[in-house]
Amino acid sequence: MIRTNYHSHTTCCDGRNTAEEMAAAAWKAGLLAYGFSGHCYAQHNLDFCMTPESTRQYVADVHALREQYRGRMEIYLGVEAELHGEAPTFDRDYTIGSAHEVPVDGGYLSVDHTEEILRRGVAEHFGGDWYAMTCRYFTEMARILEVTGCDFIGHYDLPTKFNEGGRCFDESDRRYRDTALEVLEHLCRQGGVFEINTGAMSRGYRTAPYPSEPLLRAIRAFGGAIVISSDAHSADAITAYFDQAAQLALHCGFRTHRVLLDGRWQEVAIEP
Repeated sequence: MIRTNYHSHTTCCDGRNTAEEMAAAAWKAGLLAYGFSGHCYAQHNLDFCMTPESTRQYVADVHALREQYRGRMEIYLGVEAELHGEAPTFDRDYTIGSAHEVPVDGGYLSVDHTEEILRRGVAEHFGGDWYAMTCRYFTEMARILEVTGCDFIGHYDLPTKFNEGGRCFDESDRRYRDTALEVLEHLCRQGGVFEINTGAMSRGYRTAPYPSEPLLRAIRAFGGAIVISSDAHSADAITAYFDQAAQLALHCGFRTHRVLLDGRWQEVAIEP
């Protein structure tokens, strides 16, 4: 049973519930530790990120909840730092490094917003070549540790969010696989830790977590470590599909996952 979660969002960014409501749901679910990870400020995309004002509220909310749950559940203040966003400046317990977009023609194309936006962007900026888009995405991801200094890497293969059943491109095609694996190995050699993320499952986009099974097997082969998280945007998704994520991790050869407990990252056994 997975009893920790470090990837969650509140109404301070694009979440549906307040920090207080999210913490209450985490406590009810029996978590030992719960971390908040609001999207850092990104001036070019205010649809999902915290503003400077809401960031201050977010930090205050989490500090208050830490005191409220002291001795009952560990509360941690984190941030989801965007590869193409502003560097977060507040003191925090951990950082998730993510990329939700690819740079195009002096701007950015979101791979996470809607399928319509992504399809239109691939047609406009990549001539309809999905593999050119994914190659650029993973090439950008090669810088994620250097740019964000993150404790773990969020939803590594996010461009597959709308690709259930291969309706946009073939994930077994070398034009996709080779760059994804090359960057994956590079990040593992740098000590990268990757999350198994169930967020797209709880929101109805996917039937399996990020990263895909082949990429998880590669992480294992390259000596990488994992964190299991739900990327919860609502209180009912705090532990969504954790049993499936744990089974997938075990199936791919992992026996431990990384958790933040007692103020330090440590490896604990994955219980089937």
